[in-house]
This record gives sequence, C-alpha cells and structure tokens, in this order.
Amino acid sequence: MSKRLRAMGVPQYRRGFEISTHPEMLKRPYRWRKPRLVFVNSMSDLFHAEIPFSFIRQVFRVMCDCPQHTFQVLTKRPEIAAEYAADLPWPKNIWLGTSVENMLVSHRIHDLRRIRQASVRFLSLEPLLGPLPRLPLRGIHWVIVGGESGPGARKIQPDWVRQIRDRCLSQNVPFFFKQWGGVNKKKNGRILDGRTWDEIPESDTSRGNSREEYQTA
Repeated sequence: MSKRLRAMGVPQYRRGFEISTHPEMLKRPYRWRKPRLVFVNSMSDLFHAEIPFSFIRQVFRVMCDCPQHTFQVLTKRPEIAAEYAADLPWPKNIWLGTSVENMLVSHRIHDLRRIRQASVRFLSLEPLLGPLPRLPLRGIHWVIVGGESGPGARKIQPDWVRQIRDRCLSQNVPFFFKQWGGVNKKKNGRILDGRTWDEIPESDTSRGNSREEYQTA
C-alpha cells in the first residue's frame, strides 16, 4: 500500500515505508467543523520506538484541543504507550487500543490495561488468525473482530468469532464484527449468525460522527 501511495504522489509516502513524522498534518483537525470519529495513523503506529516522544506529545495536544472529535489510537506497542502514559494528557475523546491477532501476542492486553488514564481501551482482533479462548476483558471497553483480506488471506473460523462474541456478551463489552475477509471481502460480507454486530462504546463524542483516517507519522 505504501508503494502504491508513493507512486500516486501522496506526499506522506514519499519515503515509502520508512518511519517519518508529518508535523504539517497536525493543523488539519482544527479545520474539521463537524465532529468526526478519527482513526489516528491507520497506516503506522504512533508509539513506534522511532517516533520521538516530543512529537507524540504534539499529537496528543491536538487531540486535546479538539474535544468535538473522537480519536482512536491503535498500537501494537502498548508497552511503550504505558511508559509514556503518565506524561500525556488523556481527555475522554482519546480512545486507546491494541492489536491482538492470536495468543502469541495476547500479552499486549495486559500492557493496555495498565493505561488506566485512557477512558476507553479497546482490542482490535484483526486479522484474527487463531482462537482466543478466555479472552481477558476486565478493563476493556470495546472489542473489534475481523478476518484477513486480500490475496493469500488466511481463513478465519466462525467458532473463533462466536467464542469472542459470546464472551463479550457475557461481560457486557460492546462487540463489533467488521468482516469475514478473504480474497473477496465484499462478497463474504460481515453477517454473523443472521445479523450485523455494530456495537460501540457509549460516548458523547462518538455519536453521529463521520469517519476519518489521519496520518501524522
């Protein structure tokens, strides 16, 4: 994807997949008049080890200055986020999540739960590559599940999804099923047991917001 965007001349990808920051993007949320649900750095990781803490703090300042928007920050490095958490502001419109594809990386959940400052902590179980029995949900406010998509996509098993859904229902955690995935994700859809699952945490800043992907790094 980064190669494609680079070939298209998108300036944020002129260095390909090399880690870089884009301070010029920090002004953009101030110009959005209507509330938005914002996926921060959907193509990267704000808590990558090579991202300076000074820049992370700038991003958080922007999110604090724009309480009308809900910012979803997803990281595969919640241990780094936990180290920084005490030195960052955490208004209610900043949601923090971590990716958990299978049991091999389930330790990320423990690191995420350490960040008590975040009012909403969520799990992105996408692409789900294996079962997650007895998923620990204490201190978790939202679970998203989805299958892998595109050429060579590994198949998700319905029982993996049902097991997670049932655990969310039993512990009153909102459950969002994004897709079955596969080579043709549109054809496979996102129906699970006869219905769609679009639950989301109750939040004044998330209701009725349009979606936006926001690349700062």
